[in-house]
Amino acid sequence: MFRFPSLILSRPLHRRKLFSTTSQPLHLPLSHPIYIIWGSNTAVGKTLVSAGIAASSVLSSSSPSQFHYLKPLQTGFPSDSDSHFVLNKLRHLSLLRNPRNPLFASLRVLNASPAVNRTLETDLFSRFSGEEGASGALELVCKTLYAWEEAVSPHLAAEREGLIVTDSVVLETLHGCFEDVVERGEGKERSQVLCVVETAGGVASPGPSGSLQCDLYRPFRIPAVLVGDGRLGGISGTISAYESLILRGYDVVAVVIEDHGLLNEGPLRSYMRNKVPVLVLPPIPKDPSNDLIEWFESSQSTFSNLKEIMLSAYFERIKKLHEMPREARDIIWWPFTQHKLVPDGGVTVIDSRCGENFAVFKAQKAEVIAPLFDACASWWTQGPDAILQTELAREMGYAAARFGHVMFPENVHEPALNCAELLLQGVGKGWATRAFFSDNGSTAIEIALKMAFRKFSVDHGLIVHCDQDTTNKRSTELMVLALQRSYHGDTLGAMEAQAPSSYTGFLQQPWYTGRGLFLDPPSVFMHNNTWNISLPEGYQRKSLKVDSINFASRDEIFHKGRDNSELATVYSSYIRNVLSSFQGSKNIGALIIEPVIQGSGGMHMVDPLFQRVLVNECRSRKIPVIFDEVFTGFWRLGVETAVDLIHCVPDIACFGKLMTGGIIPLAVTLATNAVFDSFIGDSKLKALLHGHSYSAHAMGCTAAVKSIQWFKDPCSNPNINSETGLIRELWDNKMIHQISSHPAVQRVVALGTLCALELKAEGNNAGYGSLYARPLLQKLREDGVYMRPLGNVVYLLCGPCTSPEVCNQLLFKLYKRLEEFSECKN
Repeated sequence: MFRFPSLILSRPLHRRKLFSTTSQPLHLPLSHPIYIIWGSNTAVGKTLVSAGIAASSVLSSSSPSQFHYLKPLQTGFPSDSDSHFVLNKLRHLSLLRNPRNPLFASLRVLNASPAVNRTLETDLFSRFSGEEGASGALELVCKTLYAWEEAVSPHLAAEREGLIVTDSVVLETLHGCFEDVVERGEGKERSQVLCVVETAGGVASPGPSGSLQCDLYRPFRIPAVLVGDGRLGGISGTISAYESLILRGYDVVAVVIEDHGLLNEGPLRSYMRNKVPVLVLPPIPKDPSNDLIEWFESSQSTFSNLKEIMLSAYFERIKKLHEMPREARDIIWWPFTQHKLVPDGGVTVIDSRCGENFAVFKAQKAEVIAPLFDACASWWTQGPDAILQTELAREMGYAAARFGHVMFPENVHEPALNCAELLLQGVGKGWATRAFFSDNGSTAIEIALKMAFRKFSVDHGLIVHCDQDTTNKRSTELMVLALQRSYHGDTLGAMEAQAPSSYTGFLQQPWYTGRGLFLDPPSVFMHNNTWNISLPEGYQRKSLKVDSINFASRDEIFHKGRDNSELATVYSSYIRNVLSSFQGSKNIGALIIEPVIQGSGGMHMVDPLFQRVLVNECRSRKIPVIFDEVFTGFWRLGVETAVDLIHCVPDIACFGKLMTGGIIPLAVTLATNAVFDSFIGDSKLKALLHGHSYSAHAMGCTAAVKSIQWFKDPCSNPNINSETGLIRELWDNKMIHQISSHPAVQRVVALGTLCALELKAEGNNAGYGSLYARPLLQKLREDGVYMRPLGNVVYLLCGPCTSPEVCNQLLFKLYKRLEEFSECKN
């Protein structure tokens, strides 16, 4: 018995929702299997495969089961309705296979264009009655989410028929359907409910906004079944479709093709190394009058096999997601982590990343893959939106296929040359002439120190101009001039160049001596709506006026006119006094600073005037200047390089992290020609004897070129001002002022992509080892925001392409949780 209620059309359309951004997290439920059906092209049989899976799921089960067929985009409607096709075939197969077992089926069109609405004024389908969810009933739920009348690509149909749908709205509607799957399947076993989402056209066919469908559905990363092509030329088309999905991080669990007698399955299995099953369906009758019932019956075993593959992959995924935290605890040693303090349930399982969001496994209430905004920018490296992420994957794939890796000394390849030119014309413009590639920020610092010490030694006559290394004896010890709260990396040499801290104590670095003179810099922050400069002890500040250290706006702090201020004199006096008191056999061979923002030291903002005065004082003493821009470079602070904020240039600068968009490790040390010349001579022993096996790695250089160009181009990055090259303000000024006045907040720094705040804390609740902020961050993770603290300092870090609207949502969530945090502490 088949029971089929009337077609349900939801109208009129809600236009306001249609153009809105996603208002709720778009999680993928895991309570039951959900799969997406892709086609290598049009007319390869996606709907036949969907119907076959439905029949195998609903009609071949000994226990009550439920199948959801979702067609997000349908053109040529209603004359061509894949939902109706699936339902109609299941109706006939049900009568054939289970005449005594009732099948309840429903068909709904959620949104349709005005042209479709006019057509549907008439009764198109026969009306049946039935009791939904009747005991023992087999259920088929078919939904078409968006329908257009003209049989063209969805982006054309949407434009011509007035039903314009954004990607976010399509995803939100699909998410609502997933919630219905969960609700209807409540109380049923996992394998008793199956949902498939059938795409329109091929893998790279456009959606209604023009986005490729493989990009449109990527935020969900639904496991995939690919319907390939068994015809002549189908091997190529199927492999291309498969690669397009893999490039975007989809899991393809099976490939299905129709048998056209060309044995396409052989080459496909060979290409996929037999890791992905390739199933073959019998030839499909071409006679239009054939109702295909016999074909479905002859294909029953293949579809049953496919369904079992899908279920097996689903259960394997669930098992792995549950086991990963325990397995990780047993074998992984995490960086910067006290394992004993990681609570039960404290291990975050990241299933994937899409643009700025982690997709994480959550199992507390219901098993889902849910998005978390990565407010750590994956430890300060991440910048791409979802589109750039795919672009980078494609560009890096090309570089890997073209070069793999090639050694670099005395060689050149296009990615490295392009990257070096882009760096020298960008972050090094006006001062740098040479680029030395390495693999991470810490080693870039080590290289910079070697460069600076050589330059200092040559300039001060510590090295006699000769071509042999006859100076194994140290005539003097070279030190660095650096700042308190500094951090320049984890390697031993980089740690020697930073001030004593939690990172350099005997527990961490027993060899540490701190080979430097460390100045205590003035810090800048907002508190109670005012930007303030805090002067440490040792500064002659008695005669300073209040307006010298208090500012109404942040921009005033960066104004170069402050060079003539009274405070500039105070800074100069402090620096000169410290330098003049430093005597003995040791020489200060380099100045190394993190310009403007000290990252790991607690997200402190240093007065740019102080750093500018410091650079000038070092210049007058022929001390080479190193800028550590590993964190601050490439628009992290709203400008391409912090040089634009402190209005002076270094001799050497180090870059990493955002340089590749965070997609792959790469670092570079830029230097002036004068620094380079200090290594020139007739002997190899005078050269810079430093290098890495993966120096100038082609994939890294390719990613860097793509990322830098993407970030600075207004066509790809809407945050960039085409005239100034600066990033627009991302953090709402009113909300920043509000947070700065919160009783739980000590200070706030908001600049570029960074918004940091220090929570008021004392004793053991303050400092890097503090766990004071943990309850606040746990609540924010519940809100979909992933943050990691620096002790009692918490921060939000976005990317150069993040929209101000997203940043404001983050601030709102932070402020709301601050209120709760403050009440709880009181």
